[in-house]
This record gives sequence, structure tokens and C-alpha cells, in this order.
Amino acid sequence: MCGIVGYIGKQKASPILLAGLSKLEYRGYDSAGIATIEKDFIKVAKDKGRVENLYNLKETKELEGTIGIAHTRWATHGIPSKINSHPHLDITESFAVVHNGIIENYIELKKFLEEKGYEFISDTDTEVIPNLISYFYSQEMEDSQNNKNACLRVLKAVKNACEKLIGSFSIEVISKYMPDNMIVVRKDSPLVIGKGNSENYIASDIPAILSYTKDFYLLNNFEYVILSKDNIKFYDNKLNEFTKQTTTITWDAMAADKGGYEDFMIKEINEQPTAVRETIGSRIENGKCIFPELDFSKEYLSSLNLIYIVACGTAMHAGLAVKNTIEKLCKIPVIVDIASEFRYRNPIVNEKTLCIFVSQSGETADTLAALKLSKENHAKTLAITNVIGSSISREADFAIYTHAGPEIAVASTKAYTSQITLLTLLTLYLAETLQTISQNEIREIVDELLSLPSKIENVLKNIDPISIIAKNMFKEKDVFYIGRGVDYVTSQEASLKLKEISYIHSESYAAGELKHGTIALIEKGINVIGIITDSNLVKKTVSNIEELTTRGAITTVIVNEATEKQIDKTIFDNVIVVPETISYLSPIVSIVPLQMLAYFVSKEKGLDVDKPRNLAKSVTVE
Repeated sequence: MCGIVGYIGKQKASPILLAGLSKLEYRGYDSAGIATIEKDFIKVAKDKGRVENLYNLKETKELEGTIGIAHTRWATHGIPSKINSHPHLDITESFAVVHNGIIENYIELKKFLEEKGYEFISDTDTEVIPNLISYFYSQEMEDSQNNKNACLRVLKAVKNACEKLIGSFSIEVISKYMPDNMIVVRKDSPLVIGKGNSENYIASDIPAILSYTKDFYLLNNFEYVILSKDNIKFYDNKLNEFTKQTTTITWDAMAADKGGYEDFMIKEINEQPTAVRETIGSRIENGKCIFPELDFSKEYLSSLNLIYIVACGTAMHAGLAVKNTIEKLCKIPVIVDIASEFRYRNPIVNEKTLCIFVSQSGETADTLAALKLSKENHAKTLAITNVIGSSISREADFAIYTHAGPEIAVASTKAYTSQITLLTLLTLYLAETLQTISQNEIREIVDELLSLPSKIENVLKNIDPISIIAKNMFKEKDVFYIGRGVDYVTSQEASLKLKEISYIHSESYAAGELKHGTIALIEKGINVIGIITDSNLVKKTVSNIEELTTRGAITTVIVNEATEKQIDKTIFDNVIVVPETISYLSPIVSIVPLQMLAYFVSKEKGLDVDKPRNLAKSVTVE
């Protein structure tokens, strides 16, 4: 999980590369580096630590080239260090490479190259790539029948090298043998090309270069590209040249900036009313939910015996939040599965299974692998993502999009609420097609969906009590979240938010399970947060929390305007009230104060909210 960026044009490359890396740092931030072509040689500037460290390096200030590649790293092979940071050079310093992904057979390749006289200085898997390219380039040069120009020889060497790599990769290659060109290729790791005017841009993610262009080429696996400042040539896996159409991205480049907020996370929490509103967008017409891009007939949906929702982390919690909604409204069993487990347990998937894959980035490696397995087993596949043209959206039979805008903070907030919104809209569409729901029910849920943005705004206007709770909680070592039904799902997502950005050990439990072992962990002073938004489950949940109160727990509850009336507020230490909505949609509203709580706790601890340790935004490797 790394970020790569490239530039080829008329301008000095290093400032553009540094700006791109800064916008990609959510993909990894333990080291960073740049390489540019300087006349007839390659110059590298790199170091351990954040991208900002590069600005002060003497080597960076000496970079004058107009062609360059850059990288911000999240370590997989080799500890974070200057030597292990990218770009990596071959032994002759003729080729420089930056790489996102994992090379699974790098040990075998390294041994092969060492036997050929190549030496290695890093512990990374990436270093085999420039050396493998160098080896195949030398083979090309020895071929007396080879009349190709240098650029095409490098292209052939890159292709031969890539065919030896097992794993995932997106790579950028520059070489002293082609001082006016750059070569890029991808397999299972994201890479886009931005088309400019006598200059071109390359990046892992669109926001990194969105301020320079709106026109992008979205690369598929094993598409090789030769770039110059004035031209972009595409080649397939047999090196046959082909043409490719651009995609115009409508995101506002300012959406990828902080816009006056202190952190991306707090900006994105506050953007949730807009993100939910945009996700609903034009999906509702005359009181009905429409998905013209989906070709789901009543006959097909009636033939289904199972729906899978497959995702990771927060996206998996979004699936859990709508599992019960789908089952109640569509009368089809739903299994929500973790993508990293799905394909290793021989899931029962066939032509009577609809598999839905949820991923904010659309590049999550485990989710993409699960999607491919489902297609092999003849299931129809549907992608739900925030990124148009992402790998998952292109691989799936069908794709629908949230419209949350760029999400930069590692801890997902607006993507989560947008995913639940879109999944609920999808559920209404499926239920209406199946005729398992009345028009009155549809209208009720649609009306509530349309009211959500204003209800989230209401929560965001009343955050002072949350900040006070955070001031009293930030020194804690353990925090527990509990809930029943859909509130249990909210507790899982809330717990994840707290642990990933504050590093406080946090767990979530179904409230009814406390007596089955968990209550042994409760002692005086432990913080317990309960979510109570389902009027049918108030008494039982309150009873569970009272058992914790008697054992000395400090209790905070999230209630809505209806459940507030059913509780005795004096038995809790803190009560946070959110607007009432129907149970199907309550996770969208009730999570917001808990996102804020995680944010405030992290800020009280003085931590980097947007870039929590050991984590990266898009998990593009297993």
C-alpha cells in the first residue's frame, strides 16, 4: 500500500512530484523519494519519514529534470529506512523504478539475478524490478537482429520483467537510455494517467493530480504505456499498440484539500450531509428508487437463494448495517463476509447468488480477489464504490457509485454513511422489483432518506457535549461499546474508529452477550458506550447497561428522540440525543457523534488524526 506519482513535461518535475506525494500520503508515510532524469543520468532523493522531509534534502534541491517519478511508502518488505525507500535503481544505475504492490516471488527472482552477478542493497521486494529490467535490456542489446530504438527496447525489457513477477504491481520506469520518455504498467494495483497540454501526469489515485487535469486514462491489467511530454502510446500484453479513451472526472480539485479545516477527518465528518445528499442524487424519481444501469428482472431476483455482501473494515460494517434491511424487505437471506476470509473457505456461490462488493477506493485487493472468485462460480457481481473507473467497478458485472467525493483521512467517515445510503436505495429498488414491499413502505423510507442530510446537520451543530466526554476519556486504556440489533453494528464501527485513530484498546459487544463472559472485563472506572435507537430493544439494552453501572462503569448512551423518552437518564453518566429516524437508517445518524468522539479523543492525545500509525487508506495488497 504505497502511493506513486510521475510527471513528464516542460516544467521542473520535483515541485509537482512533491505536491502529488503530499496528496498521496494517506496511502503510506514511513518513507518517501523522488528520481528525475538529469541530462544523461538519474538522480535520486529519498529518506525515511514523511514527505515533508524531502523538502529539506540537499539532493531534492538539486533536482532540475522535467521527467520524474516519486513514491511514498507503507512498508511491507523491509523496515522503514532510507535504503528501503523508493525509488530503487538497478546495479548499473540505468533504470529507476517506483512500485506499489507486492512481488510474491521476489526471493526466487533475487536469487536468479544474484547468480547473474547482480547485487542488492535493500531488503525490499521492489529492488528486483529495476534489476530484472536491466537484465532483460542487456539481453535485448545482445540480440544482433534487434533493430528497435532504445525506448522500444526498454518497453520489451519491462514487459519481459513483468511477465516474471508474481503478485501485484503498478510501476513507473525511467531510464537514461530513454531520456525523453517514461514507461508505466499495472497489474492489480491502481494507476491512472492524467492528460495535460504538452505534459502528462501519473498517480495511484486521481486526487493527487486532479488540480492539473480533469482528463484521465484508467489503466487495465498489463496495459503498458510509453509517455513523452506530447504523446501517450498504449500497448497490450503482446505489445500491440492500441488507442484508449479518456474519462473526464467531475470532482472539484478543492474537495481533496482541507478547505480551512484543521484535519481531513473533521472536514469529511462535516461533509456527510452533502455526501449523503449527493449519493441519493437522482436515484429517487416520483417516490421510487431507480437504477437504470442494473439489469435485474423480477425473474432473476426471484431465482436468488442468497445475497453476499463482501467487504473489509468499515465497508464490511456498512454491509452489516443493511443486512437486516435486505432480508426484511426483499425476503432473501444475506451473508456479510470479510473479503480476506471469503475466498479461502470455498463459499457456496453459484448462478443463484448475487454478490455485492463494497469498497471506497474500488482497489481493495482482498475484495477484488473475492469478486473474481465469484465470477468464476457464475454469480452476478455488483460493485459499490466511490471511485469511477476503479478496478472493482471495471471487473464487476455491474457498478453503482456513492458520490461522497475524495476521502483522504485514513479513518473512513463519509464513505461509510454514503455506502449505507446507497445500499438502502439499492434494497428499495430490489424490493420493488420483487414486489415484496408496498408503495406506502417505499414512500416512508424514501421520505426518511431525504431527511437524513438535515438530521446529520443537526447532530453536527451539537458537538460540545462530545468534546467534553473526550476530555474525560482520552487517557483511558480500554473502552467498550455495546448495542443490540442494528445498534450493535454501530457499536462495531464506532469501536473501530476509536481504536484506529486514538490507539485506545476498544471492543464492541452485543449487549445480550455481556453475561456470557464479557462482563468479567468490567471494573470501576471503565468507559462503556451504549447505543439505544431501537424502541423495541430499549428495556433490554438499558438492563444490560445497568449491570455495568453497578460494577462501576462510566456509561455514555447514544439515544434518539423516541428512545430518550423510554429511559431514566439519571442512571447514565452521559446521554447524547440524536434525531429520530426509522431503524433501517439509524446507523447513518447514530454513528456521527461517535465519529466525533473518536476524533476529539485523538486530538486530546495530540495524535495525527489523518495518518494513524501502521495504517494506509487503500489496502491494495493482501
